[in-house]
Amino acid sequence: MNFTRSYNLDEADRIGAEIGAALIPGDVVLLSGDLGAGKTTLARAMLKARGLAGEAPSPTFAIVQPYAPPEVDLPIAHVDLYRIEDQDELIELGLDDYLYDGALLIEWPDRLGARGWPDALSITISGGGAARVLTADVPTSWGSRWPLR
Repeated sequence: MNFTRSYNLDEADRIGAEIGAALIPGDVVLLSGDLGAGKTTLARAMLKARGLAGEAPSPTFAIVQPYAPPEVDLPIAHVDLYRIEDQDELIELGLDDYLYDGALLIEWPDRLGARGWPDALSITISGGGAARVLTADVPTSWGSRWPLR
């Protein structure tokens, strides 16, 4: 299913929280958009929905920022692939390991190249200023869990 919705920055936390609350183990959320589009804002709202107190740091320099109980109720790895230059570097990250009992939130998924997950939820954020457009390719694995209408 394809889904498109316009929103403003004030709604970003609520939208991210709704998506985050629907996450289950094995989910992969791919977050695409230009610099400053709001990928990290949505990811932070998803983490907050799972119980994270305080501000989640951007994983730009760490590349992978893991969160585990009791910090959150579902293990989640927030991944920023912006600095990945060679797909061989992805093997060292061990991203599949997070999917056994948790979920992945991946910014800059274009760095994955041909590697990926066929049942990933793919979200693209476009627009500028206060106005944004969220476009989602919602896989069948999300079924009735997709929270946005």
